[in-house]
Amino acid sequence: MGLLLGLLLLDHLTVVTYGHPILEAPESVTGPWKGDVNIPCTYGPLQGYTQVLVKWLVHRGLDPVTIFLHDSSGDHIQQAKYRGRLQVNHEIPGDVSLQLNTLEMDDRSHYTCEVTWQTPNGNQVVREKIIELRVQKFSVSKPTVMTGSGYGFTVPQGMTISLQCQAWGSPPISYTWYKEQTNNQEPIKVAVLSTLLFKPAMVADSGSYFCTAKARVGSEQRSNTVKFLVE
Repeated sequence: MGLLLGLLLLDHLTVVTYGHPILEAPESVTGPWKGDVNIPCTYGPLQGYTQVLVKWLVHRGLDPVTIFLHDSSGDHIQQAKYRGRLQVNHEIPGDVSLQLNTLEMDDRSHYTCEVTWQTPNGNQVVREKIIELRVQKFSVSKPTVMTGSGYGFTVPQGMTISLQCQAWGSPPISYTWYKEQTNNQEPIKVAVLSTLLFKPAMVADSGSYFCTAKARVGSEQRSNTVKFLVE
């Protein structure tokens, strides 16, 4: 009985001591054309295992091509196509996710995240994950207005107030702010930017506002109305 318990304990210790880090990544990620995307790739750091190499590869034809590697000498972007729009996270231990900016349709492919560690016994172990990147042309979403207090609020005169219009879609996204009028008159255009700033807010600024958003593709979308009272 004692021998059996000893063997079971030894087996448990073997798993703890020699278990390798495990890479976690989704099967696929979708990013907006002309926008940015994060391709997740993470692992839980294990005591005694030292990350020595991170590689990202893209599958073009039969053989994967290395586009990024990080070793003891730093970051190296291997393909001119990705320079200035590719970076890999280093801030969080175990997070080696790839950030790819200004997506083009030909960025669609399968990407391999590959990590090499030095093990406690001095050997090396390599793990990899393959993620499909899809790139789509997205129409703009219905914009939302960030006010910090819902779709209606009252503020004292003299405060600095900003209303932020936010939407998602294939950039560039253009924003326009309008103020509604009484007697069914056409709304007045008050700003052509994402943030409407009152600095300071005056009684005359009181009213109902909404913003519109237009992306590279699709039709213009309108937000809900914000009721804004200065007193």
